Amino acid sequence: MLTFCKLYYYKLLFMKKNSIVAKKKFGQNFLKDETVLRKIVEAMPKTDNKIVEIGPGLGDLTKFLVDVKSVEAFEVDTDLCKLLQNIFKEEIATKRLHINCGDVLNAWQSSLIDEPYDLVANLPYYIATNIILKALADPMCKNILVMVQLEVAEKFCAMNGEKVFGSLSVITQSLGNAHIVVKVPPTAFDPQPKIDSAVFLIQKNADRNDEKFEDMLRVAFKQPRKTLMKNLSVVYEKNVLQEAFEELNIASTIRPHELSTHDYHQLYKLTNTRSLDGRRESGNTSK
Repeated sequence: MLTFCKLYYYKLLFMKKNSIVAKKKFGQNFLKDETVLRKIVEAMPKTDNKIVEIGPGLGDLTKFLVDVKSVEAFEVDTDLCKLLQNIFKEEIATKRLHINCGDVLNAWQSSLIDEPYDLVANLPYYIATNIILKALADPMCKNILVMVQLEVAEKFCAMNGEKVFGSLSVITQSLGNAHIVVKVPPTAFDPQPKIDSAVFLIQKNADRNDEKFEDMLRVAFKQPRKTLMKNLSVVYEKNVLQEAFEELNIASTIRPHELSTHDYHQLYKLTNTRSLDGRRESGNTSK
């Protein structure tokens, strides 16, 4: 049985936790719905990898994660860091949890930690896309299971032919498989955001490392209502594009969202003998 002192301590922690006010500058919306929290844990890939959690907030997801495996957490809010260190004293002492206080982007070099990990997190909206792209490039990150705004999740998970299919979709499909696990209404958070959210999973089989390919994608999707030929002809010589389109049997009227990820890679290979300004690469000696 809990002693009076322990009960009093937990009561103080509960009061302190509930006195925390979300800070807009950190994009804080605390996920409180336990049904959603459990669905996140259930969707986790069955691996031996460590868990990395970015933005643990009040620890509502963390308490489920530390029951599964060890967690490396990164929290930018110093007030929340102190609270988490109090809430999870036992887990920290037994090394099931380690909390890094500070901006995760400052700590993130080529790899965030020096061992294989799965990213599992409710990400702040303002930084979510940047974090996911960093994780896709990180060779130590093997799986990405995150909560983001629904619009962003749909872009990462879209298939060609869908209106939201874009550069993020192509990058993701080039590196692994992605799907939405569950859509989450604003009522699952405190404070409630004005938009819907979603949990989605990316299971990686490669790492993001081709900047030139992504440069081509940015050009291709810059004006999605125009044809792909029109967009690319701004920076590629038109005759090169016409030859590549004909070889791949791509219609000159195709829109950027209609081309498959496989064909984007084939198109890139055929046009890669020239740089984005239309000149031949220095490594190519042909005239």
